[in-house]
Amino acid sequence: MLKDNFFDRKVYLEILEKRVVALKDGYRQNIAFIGDEQVGKSAILHKFLNSFLDNRFLLLYVEARPESLSLFCRRFAGVLLYNFLCSTDALLKEDLEFLIEKSSGYIPKTVSKIKAILADSQGRKKENIFSDLLSLCNIIHQETGKFCVVIFDEFQNLETLGIKSLYKEWSQRLMLEKTTMFIIASSSVYKAKAILSGDLSLLFGNFEVITVEPLDVKSSSEFLKLRLQAANVKDEVRNFIVNFTGGYPVYLDIISQALIKSSPAGLVDTLEDLLFSSSGILNQKFINYLKRFQDVQFGPDYLAILHLISNGRNKIKDISHILKKPVKLVNSRVSYLMGIDVIVRCGDFLKISDRVFGFWLKFVYQEKLNALIFDHLNQKAAFRKNIDALLHEFFSCAQKPVAERVTEILRLFADERFQFERKKVTLNHFREIKPLDFESRSLKEGLICRSSESLWIFGFKQEMLTEEDISEFSRECKKYRNKLQKKIIVTLKDIDANSQLKALDEKVWTWDLNSLNQIMDLFSKPRIIA
Repeated sequence: MLKDNFFDRKVYLEILEKRVVALKDGYRQNIAFIGDEQVGKSAILHKFLNSFLDNRFLLLYVEARPESLSLFCRRFAGVLLYNFLCSTDALLKEDLEFLIEKSSGYIPKTVSKIKAILADSQGRKKENIFSDLLSLCNIIHQETGKFCVVIFDEFQNLETLGIKSLYKEWSQRLMLEKTTMFIIASSSVYKAKAILSGDLSLLFGNFEVITVEPLDVKSSSEFLKLRLQAANVKDEVRNFIVNFTGGYPVYLDIISQALIKSSPAGLVDTLEDLLFSSSGILNQKFINYLKRFQDVQFGPDYLAILHLISNGRNKIKDISHILKKPVKLVNSRVSYLMGIDVIVRCGDFLKISDRVFGFWLKFVYQEKLNALIFDHLNQKAAFRKNIDALLHEFFSCAQKPVAERVTEILRLFADERFQFERKKVTLNHFREIKPLDFESRSLKEGLICRSSESLWIFGFKQEMLTEEDISEFSRECKKYRNKLQKKIIVTLKDIDANSQLKALDEKVWTWDLNSLNQIMDLFSKPRIIA
């Protein structure tokens, strides 16, 4: 599974196969994959393309990129014809004129339409060219009975083709044609959501929006265990890498490869080579990334905000106070950074999307920027000291029971608002947090937290959560009278569908490992790696 650097992602692949196969039965559901850059969207699509074998479908993968309309038309036509000819005995070449000639005897109507589109794309007539391109899928279906699945990777780049009525033409095709399915992907999360909720939001043809997340804790751990099985890497070090990378496949891959090559050197040496050294691939990547702010108006403001967030000063009011700038102005700068997907907003909190980039900002870029004199050895020593401190903090926290970790984070709540699983939640400032012992057979340990208005009751379950656990917990909570009561069960195991439904029915909030770590991130605390 690691030979092609692809790991896990079974859920996404199953969704793709299920939706594509349903197209032949008259059920069409278009899909939009959105997620941070390098989270693995393209890898999922390529894995699906390479593993899906059904000659009733033509899978057309087209990477949208800034280019001329005529070149895009040639690429789209070439992909269509090449995929069609794959089902014949014809010898293939990646040459459009060759593909047109080879296809003309099989699908004359499609080829005729392609020639007309290519002629129009060279001339002044640009109107309806995109619509005509998409109509090729319907024409080839009429000629062959094959269904087309069109995949536009980084679809927002289609806007650079200069087609004024791009989304209008696309929307019409979405409503008219039932034998063509679209799968679109985008790393521009903010912009993609705006397009999908506006220009491509239709009664017939809506996209099922699927957010591609980094690998979860379990999958990240399994990835590293397989990758590093030949290296002498301790469990706690692997757990730290899971925490450090946030589950981004690209960082897991880069760090694990570097550890193998540098063996027996340790993690501190490896991270120094990757992040601190001038030739380090991650150091160079992030330096190049920051160049986007060099010639941008208000660039220094953006960098200052990013640095503050990387240091845990991640609320608008705090940033405004430290920078001595009005809240309205800070909000404007934050909106820009959100629009280019550098940061995300979680209620009152701001978060840098890329955890490794945030660390680099804090311990490499800003340290070098603040240095009065260039002293490479001192800067390197400071970097290594910071890594050691991070490792020590992570290892120390990992030794604590989950209930203790949760108690520590609850003490940091200060009435902030937080967007949590599509719900807006106020993280109440608690005047009292006490251990709570339950009379339940399976739930023994808990917490009771009182604020000026609300009462939060926690239960902790080490094993798999059951419906009976939820019922017993709910009964225990009824002993405490408070209209603004929140009932929360914390479990580090996966929660099955029946238990989730039972929790919903009993109005019990379940925090799994992912939920806990979302909150840990807000307060810049090490993640819990079960």
